[in-house]
Order: sequence, then structure tokens, then C-alpha cells
Amino acid sequence: MSGENDNYQGQKVLKGFFWRFAERCGAQGVTFVVSVVLARLLDPEVYGMIALVTVFTTILQVFVDSGMGSALIRKKDADDLDFSTVFYFNLLACGILYLGIFLAAPLIAGFYGFPELTAVVRVLGLTVVVSGVKNVQQAYVSRHMLFRRFFWATLGGTAGAAAVGTVLAYLGYGVWALVAQQLFNLSVDTVILWITVKWRPKPVFSLERLGALFGFGWKMLASALLDTCYNNVRQLAIGKLYSSGDLAFYNRGRQFPDLVVSNINTSIDSVLLPAMADVQDDTGRVREMTRRSIQTSVYAMAPLLVGIICTAPVLVSTVLTDKWLPCIPYLRIFCITYIFYPIHTANLNAIKAMGRSDLFLKLEIMKKGVGLALLLATMRFGVMAMAYSLLVSSVFSQMINAWPNRKLLDYGYREQLRDILPSILLALFMGLAVWGVSLLPLPPLLVLAVQVVFGAEVYLTGSALFGLDAFVYLWRRLKAAAGGQAGGKGNEKT
Repeated sequence: MSGENDNYQGQKVLKGFFWRFAERCGAQGVTFVVSVVLARLLDPEVYGMIALVTVFTTILQVFVDSGMGSALIRKKDADDLDFSTVFYFNLLACGILYLGIFLAAPLIAGFYGFPELTAVVRVLGLTVVVSGVKNVQQAYVSRHMLFRRFFWATLGGTAGAAAVGTVLAYLGYGVWALVAQQLFNLSVDTVILWITVKWRPKPVFSLERLGALFGFGWKMLASALLDTCYNNVRQLAIGKLYSSGDLAFYNRGRQFPDLVVSNINTSIDSVLLPAMADVQDDTGRVREMTRRSIQTSVYAMAPLLVGIICTAPVLVSTVLTDKWLPCIPYLRIFCITYIFYPIHTANLNAIKAMGRSDLFLKLEIMKKGVGLALLLATMRFGVMAMAYSLLVSSVFSQMINAWPNRKLLDYGYREQLRDILPSILLALFMGLAVWGVSLLPLPPLLVLAVQVVFGAEVYLTGSALFGLDAFVYLWRRLKAAAGGQAGGKGNEKT
């Protein structure tokens, strides 16, 4: 009976991952194509300006959740009173936050020396209000693993926003094309989610329930706030100490590796917390989920990120044009950093699922202390030095995130590295083969196409030849899912 439950749980998680992955691929695919078009139509300075504003709106987005989304997902007996209470609390909080950023807009514009940013800040700040309406619906979908709803909502918003942003950029609206794209995307996404998800807030509110949820959630809020401020302080420093063009190249360097992380690691991250929360009292199951998540994510991400590193000059020149070539060093640094992101994600989700938000907050304080010290030590030596400080701090963060699970799950950092080493070594071998293709006397676009196909063949062949555990696991899961679908269709016919 236990085996059947494990298999059912595995299929449920795999199905949830499939829809989340499809949603991320669809959204990121459309966004990527549009960003390429916009990168050709707009100057790097325009992207730098929108990045300056996004620093503040991203930080405010953390308050929208207040950690309550994670609290709702984790709480075993969450009901309509819990969800409705958080919904009304979020609306009030978002209204206050938007009023704050509306009044602070002239100060933000003055800080950067761009008076025209005042209007941009006030309009883009509306995303905070829209997110407040959407937040609890997202938590409901994640808790019940209804990730198919995310697929339609995100795809609808992204496709509509793509058209809006492209048309406005073509008509010469500059930074307002990017503002309209973001606001339209989130608004349509929210509307579709409300149409497809049947949950609606009830006219009930409980301070007692809010306090109980906030007991877990405030630590998650503080952790997320530390993480978001830390992740954006580099952009803040670059925008202030250097030029908006430097900031644009730094952010553009994140584009390709972000595409990989958003599609794979974020998809697994979304499914992993509710899956772990279901079995939070079974340490062995949580340990196995953590291990499987790290192995599978790195197996999928490593070849893509190594491939981007090896094809960077041709990739950037062909896709974004030569004016974006200065972003290549940043792109490679982000690729190396992101390869190890699954270690962060899986370990932190295990800690959250077991209700240790106190430990989660302590880890964030330790990591951000190290990262901030490195940033302060390098910020006067140029943008490249700041980027390298991110890479070094990421190594420290891996060890810090994995440290508690050596006791909680009997699964430490060394064992985690051993689990991912085969995938990384195979990805490096593939990267060497892909780099060799670049030496062929072929047109750049053809070189890129051959590198992609050859790299995939080398990695998959090597996976099968050496029997990589993650490859075998994924292959068996896909066969089981295909067999289940075939069985389902057969039952329907009879």
C-alpha cells in the first residue's frame, strides 16, 4: 500500500511539474522572443532605466506576499477563513505600499538623477496592487497542485503583453513600451486566473487566524525581504555608481541563464514545497525528495548553462546583435552561479516544509551578511568585480543552505555535491565538444545550430552510456506516465 501511495505521489508531483514547466516554457519562450525584438528596437539605456525602477517594485512585491502564501501552502488544514483573511489583509497592505511608492517617486527619480522616472515609478508601481489581488489565488493553485491554471493564465498574459510591448516600441514609446508590457502582462494573468480558479474570498476575517499564519509568515517575509534587497542592491549600486548602460549589460547577461532557471528550477521549486508539505512528518520522504530534486534539476540545467557559456559570442551576436556583446562576461558568470541553484532551492524548501521558518531566517541573515561584505569590498572596482563577488557569495550560500539538513535530513553538502558531480562532469565534456564546433569555418547561425544539436546528442548519449541516475529516473517516470495515459485511454474506450 505504501508503494502505491509513493507511486501516486510521484505521478502527482510529475504531473504538477509538467504543467508548471509547460507554463514557464510558454511564458519564457514568448518573453524571450519579444525581448530579442525589443533589444533590437530599443537602446541599452532604455533597459537600464526600467531596471532602476524595477529594483523598488521588486522589493515591494515581497511585502505583497508577506510570507502568507507559503504559510497557506504549508498549513495542513487551511480553509476558506484562512484564505479570505489573507486576501483582505493583502489588499490593505498593497494599498498602503502603493501610496508609499507614489509619494516616494520624486525622491527615487532624484536619487538617480532622472526626473522623467517619477511618472514611470507611479505607473509601474500599480503592479503591486494587481499582485495583491492575484496572490491568494496563486497560493490556492499551488496548495492544490492545480498548475494547469497557471499555464493558461500566464500564457494569456504573456502573449498579450508581447503584442502591446512590441507595437509601442515600434511606434517609438521607448521606456513606456516596457512599462505597458509588464503591467498588461500581470493584469491579464490575474484576470484569467480569477476566471479559471473557482475559489472566491468569503466575507469573513479572523485576527486569530491572521496571527497564527503570520507567526510562520513573518520569518518568511523577513527572509524574502533580505534576499530580494540583497539581489537588487547590486543593481542599485551599479545604477548609482556607474551608467544605465552598464546596468543594462549586467541585466542582459542574466537573460539567457534566467531562461533556464525560470523554466526548470522555478518549476521544480513551485511543485516541491506543497509536495514536501504533504509528507513533512516523514523525514525519510523529505530527504529523498530533496535528493531527487537536486539531482534532477542539475542534470537538466547543467548542459544548458554550460552550452550557453561555450556558445556565448555567437549566441549574443546572432540573437541580440553586436551592440550587446559587452554582456557576455556577465552572462558566463551568471551561468556558473545558476548551475548550483538547485542546491539552494531544494534545501530551503525542505526547511520550509518542516516548519523551520526560524532557521530559514537565520540562514538568510548569515548568507546576506557574507554577500554584502563581498559586495562592499568590490563595488568600487567596477561592475565586473561586483559580478564576481556574486559568484563567490553563491558558493558560501550553498554550504550555508545545506548545513542544517546534515542533521535534519542526514543529507549534507558533501553528499549533495557527490550526487550532482556526474551530471556536471558530463556537461563539461559536452561543453568541450560544443566549443570545438565553433572552430569550424561555417556561418555563425549554422555554427550555433550545429552546436545545439551536437551538444544534445553528446549529453544524452553519455547519460545513457554511463547510466546517470537522474537520466534513468526521468526515463522511468516518463515511461510510467506514458503507460498511465495509454491505460487511461484504453479504459475510456471500454
